[in-house]
Amino acid sequence: MELLLPHPSNSTPLTVLGFLDRAASVYGDCPSILHTANTVYTWSETHNRCLRIASALTSSSLGINRGQVVSVVGPNVPSVYELQFAVPMSGAILNNINPRLDAHALSVLLRHSESKLVFVDPNSISLVLEAVSLFGQHEKPHLVLLEDDQEDGSSSASAASDFLDTYEGIMQRGDSRFKWIRPQTEWHPMVLNYTSGTTSSPKGVVLSHRAIFMLTVSSTLDWSLPNRPVYLWTLPMFHANGWGYTWGTAAVGATNVCTRRVDAPTIYNLIDKHDVTHMCAAPMVLNMLTNYSSRKPLKNPVQVMTAGAPPPAAIISRAESLGFNVGHGYGLTETGGPVVSCAWKSEWDHLEPLERARLKSRQGVRTIGFAEADVRDPRTGKSVEHDGVSVGEIVLKGGSVMLGYFKDPEGTAACMREDGWFYTGDVGVIHKDGYLEVKDRSKDVIICGGENISSAEVETVLYTNPVVKEAAVVAKPDKMWGETPCAFVSLKYDNNGDGSVTEREIREFCKAKLPKYMVPRKVIFQEELPKTSTGKIQKFLLRQMAKSLP
Repeated sequence: MELLLPHPSNSTPLTVLGFLDRAASVYGDCPSILHTANTVYTWSETHNRCLRIASALTSSSLGINRGQVVSVVGPNVPSVYELQFAVPMSGAILNNINPRLDAHALSVLLRHSESKLVFVDPNSISLVLEAVSLFGQHEKPHLVLLEDDQEDGSSSASAASDFLDTYEGIMQRGDSRFKWIRPQTEWHPMVLNYTSGTTSSPKGVVLSHRAIFMLTVSSTLDWSLPNRPVYLWTLPMFHANGWGYTWGTAAVGATNVCTRRVDAPTIYNLIDKHDVTHMCAAPMVLNMLTNYSSRKPLKNPVQVMTAGAPPPAAIISRAESLGFNVGHGYGLTETGGPVVSCAWKSEWDHLEPLERARLKSRQGVRTIGFAEADVRDPRTGKSVEHDGVSVGEIVLKGGSVMLGYFKDPEGTAACMREDGWFYTGDVGVIHKDGYLEVKDRSKDVIICGGENISSAEVETVLYTNPVVKEAAVVAKPDKMWGETPCAFVSLKYDNNGDGSVTEREIREFCKAKLPKYMVPRKVIFQEELPKTSTGKIQKFLLRQMAKSLP
């Protein structure tokens, strides 16, 4: 057959931005966003508002040009959701920033990204003003104040005087007939997300329109997200754009239930009030929900997608006993979100709850739109045996992998290698059924007398103890063994290790379930374990503590 060349009619650049046009046509009168009692939008209204903001950004007064960076500092409120569409619709690059950062870290990111404009939530005003004050001779970005309803009823009127523009103000100047700016090629950058990961300094991950499209469509299919679900925003939108569901919910006409607060009473109340059907949650949030003192079984099942740190089977089992149907995915900021998921098999339905949870705690297989996922032996470069024991580094290949790190060609080359794979830095195994399981970060593996100990494996055992609320295991330097496992544990029921549960009892519990060399030699009780602003336990701090222990 002769080679046929692409034609403009069949080579339109892939982008998720068109999902909003379709949502306005198909689901126009259906609710798109619910927030406080005063905020209810339809998909037609959301479409209109996004076009107005995109139009205003390109106006002469704001002057944002194609390819420039626009940042957003805010929680899960309606304006932040709208900006996931509005900013790239203007041709700009969307940069969501964690509002829990300190002023110095925020200042570094704003300068590194060369952000031209920053949308700021009222609760982050002082943070952003302090961050900008650290710019020195650098050009300062234009600041726009967001104006979402405050759940505590507080007013942002006094703070607005520090800003030249407000969100609703620039929206009034925008044109709802604006023809949004399509990417000239699907390889053009759409998103800049910063990640500190767990092993390195912050890096700017650049994702193309193509990558976001592939991730979002694949995630929506993989989760079997139905038409018009009710989606609760417990996962931060600044965390890899809510794993792509900021755009995926538009594709299926979902009702987006926004909330500033992510705590157990608020989550249970919103689930009950709005008949929530779907939500995403880090394992930490699942743990919080299962430990809530006033928890009770849900009236109707809620589909939960969890990812991030490997979730212990015990947490999954407890969550499912309350009515949460837990799905499990694996991905990185560098892949836009989950690209591996634990695809469920019907023959597992009749297994015991703990065995089902154990299977679900594995990361699984590549999602439908992703090309390849493998575990490679770092010494030979070949795939490890599919025996659930042989460990190697997890490598990925697919359409949603990043373009690279912003202004960091060395960092990009270190993980996107000449052999065509993206190297994650995660250590894993592949089971006989082809399902992948993350065992650890490469820096979290403990080497004790020549034996490699997976800290995640020890943590999984600790989480099966009914008194344990949180657990983290790190390496403690040892003159004889090199390193030994040291466990940091927080307990339920406000028990701070005051004698009712002892170090010896925790160690004896582990001895009954683990090989002797994997049993923690030291157990430290803490009221709360230190966490990052996205809820991951800060193991580097725990490692520092372990080094100082006798």
